[in-house]
This record gives sequence, structure tokens and C-alpha cells, in this order.
Amino acid sequence: MTSTMKKTIRIKGWWVAVAFVVVAGLFLTSTSLRERIYWKLSEWYSDIYYTVKPPEQVVFVPQEAAVIVKPSLTPTKTSTVVIVGDENNEILIETPEAILLPTMTPTPLPERVILEGVTYVDQHGLWNYCAPANLSMALSYWGWHISREEIGPYLKPEPKDRNVMPYEMVSYVTNETNLGAVERYGGDIDLLKRLVAGGFPVLIELGVYNPRSPGSSQIVWMGHYNLVVGYDKGLETFYVHDSYLSPTYGYELFLPLSYDDLIGQWRSFNYIFLVVYDVSRQDDLYAILGDYLDPNWSYKKAELTALQEIDVLQGEDLFFASFNYGNSLRLQFDYGPASLAFDQAFVVYAELDPNRRPWRMMWYQTGPYFAYFYSGRYQDVIDLATNTIDGASEPFIEETWYWRGQARLALGNEAGAVEDFRESLKYHPGFGPSVQALRLLGYEP
Repeated sequence: MTSTMKKTIRIKGWWVAVAFVVVAGLFLTSTSLRERIYWKLSEWYSDIYYTVKPPEQVVFVPQEAAVIVKPSLTPTKTSTVVIVGDENNEILIETPEAILLPTMTPTPLPERVILEGVTYVDQHGLWNYCAPANLSMALSYWGWHISREEIGPYLKPEPKDRNVMPYEMVSYVTNETNLGAVERYGGDIDLLKRLVAGGFPVLIELGVYNPRSPGSSQIVWMGHYNLVVGYDKGLETFYVHDSYLSPTYGYELFLPLSYDDLIGQWRSFNYIFLVVYDVSRQDDLYAILGDYLDPNWSYKKAELTALQEIDVLQGEDLFFASFNYGNSLRLQFDYGPASLAFDQAFVVYAELDPNRRPWRMMWYQTGPYFAYFYSGRYQDVIDLATNTIDGASEPFIEETWYWRGQARLALGNEAGAVEDFRESLKYHPGFGPSVQALRLLGYEP
């Protein structure tokens, strides 16, 4: 080999090394690039994990099975529901009156409304960026143009965090902007139309069935946010901005969603809704919300809706209605009856076609943990949390670790509790409940 050839090889080697350093530097300094790579790798890993260990086959069995005797609601009388737990446990619950309705004065609504002014944001390319994308859209309507990449680290400090709760989005709005935000349960079609007609886009959380992976024939249930920006009364259709079904992929910017489809998907999350608003329009919003201004009223409304649906629904819809009933009671601190209602929901879940089981449910909602824990059913908390952790390919679900830690602590297992609280902080650095729990025990987070 001549000296010239050796020199050429050294030069090429030097440029390869420089190129490697540059690429490595970009990877280390670019959050967006890292997350895109993590997202794709996680997607591949999850496909393999769930094929080998199908989470839909795992069923949580509460230690206290329950049967709900369905109430017979009438339009004028208060009903009583009997919930039977084990053979020594019978509880009577007085349900809200069936005539429970908003007190707002009805006003004629336009036949069709579509709100302009929202900057569409797509969630693709970053791992599970549904919430940052949707909140970015909601803020843009009020003139706050904040990218999903700027919002993301606040909502999910760990990029792989499985879920962003609505209260976390409320926290962002109130702490990082000069806008206001209202979160309530028990929404309905009429309220959505009134809010949109009044000039207020509405964030709602839906449960949707999608292919397990692109091109797959298997479907899985997952939680997903949409921003409602319009409706057409004649077509019985709402119009939403969907960060997943984006125009880039051939979908309409104002995606139509029929009343029936919206209700069917919204039911999964107890008809929760979130309105971001300019404080200068607070009085207008409050006038539209009426009784919904009182959170407790909205919980009662959601409770009544769940009871009515339990009477008529089947399959996964009955599971969601039963789960909503438990969650509505939990929100009213009625933990004993709530725990029994959740028992019934899990009984229904076990009877579902495994391919239709919404096995991600506990990624998004923590109501059963509250109900079981404050009913003294600590082992049920541990069992449910463990099922949830084991069923996830990557258990980035900080609330689940936290609640298992609390239940372990209640049973005297301080070492296990500390371990779980610290695991929670790995998946959501700075997660307040876990930080507080550790400090109360005398440990630094």
C-alpha cells in the first residue's frame, strides 16, 4: 500500500469519525430526534411483547365480587339501588333524582357551527403526543401558539409516559398561561353544541378501537383526546380536530363524528370535558355551563347517566357504564359503594370477548385505586396495580406505582412502598404524590 493510499484512508477515517460525532451530538441534543427514534423502537418492542404476552387475556378478579341489582328509574321519584357485595355485605344507595337537568334557559342554537381559528397540530413522530398536540390546538384558538414540543415536557417529563390526565392539562393552562380552564364530568350532546355555538372549543377524552399496528387485523382499545370545534344539527354530526387522523394521512381537517359515535366513544371516560377559555369571556362560559359550574353537580349528573345506561347496555358498553358509576361515586367520596360498583365492572370485563377488552383502561383512570384503598381493600389495590404493570410492555404509568406503594405501606411493607414510590418517579420525575409520600416516610425522592 502506497503512502498516498494510507493518507487517503486516514482522511476518510477521520471524516467518518467526525460524522459519527456529529450524528451522536444531534441525537444527544435533539429531544425531537431522540423521541422519534424511541417512539419507533418502542412500537416494535410493544408489538413483540404483546404478541408473546397478550394483555387482553389477563383478568383482574377482586377479592370481593359484587352484583348490582339494576335500579328502575322513574322521571319523578328518587330511586334506591341495592348493591350486594359478599354474603355479609349489603349497602343501600340513594341515587340522584331522575329529573336532574341543567337549569339554564334554553335558547335556539344555529343549525350549523364550525369554529375557525384553531391551528391544527398533528401528534405523529413523537411518542404518545396526543395530549400535548390537542392542548396546543385548544390554546391556539385563544391566540397562544405554543408547540406540542414546548408543552410536552410539562405534561410528561418522561417522554414514554403512557398517559396525560385532564387535570394535568388544566394545571398547564393555569400555571403557564393567563387563560382559564374548566374540567367536568357528565357532559352531553346538548352541552357540547351550546359551548361550540358560544365560541368555546371543547376537549373531550374518547375511547377508540384502532389496529394494533399499521396493517394489523387486530384491534385494541385506547384513550384519545379530540377537540370539538363544530356541529351540524341536520346531519347529527360533530366536527372535531383529531391529532391522530390528520390531513397528512388523507383525513379531513374538520373530521365528522356522528352523535352516536361520539357518545359511544365518550362513554369510556364518563363524559369528561375540558374547556380552555379567555378570562375576559368567563361570564359567557359560566352562563352556558349553568349547573355544571358546581363539580359535585356534574358528578351527580354522571352518576345518573351511568345508572340509566347500565339498564340498557351490553358488552363493553356495559363495562364502561358500570365503571363510570363507580367513578362517579368515588368522585363524591362514596368509597364503599364505589368499590362494589367497580367490582361489578370487572365482572363484566371478564365476560367480554378478549379481542374487545379495553385492557388499557387503568392506564388512564385511577378511580378503582381510590375506591379500594379508602375501603380498606389494600390487596385488591396491589393485585390490580400489579396486573396493570405486568400488562404493559413498558410500565410508564406513575399513578399505578404510586397506588401500589400506598397499599403496600398500609399493609406494613415500607420497603416495598418506597421501592414503588421511587419507580413512580422514574416514569414521571417530580410526580407530586410520590415525592410527598417519600418525604413523609423520611426519605429523599
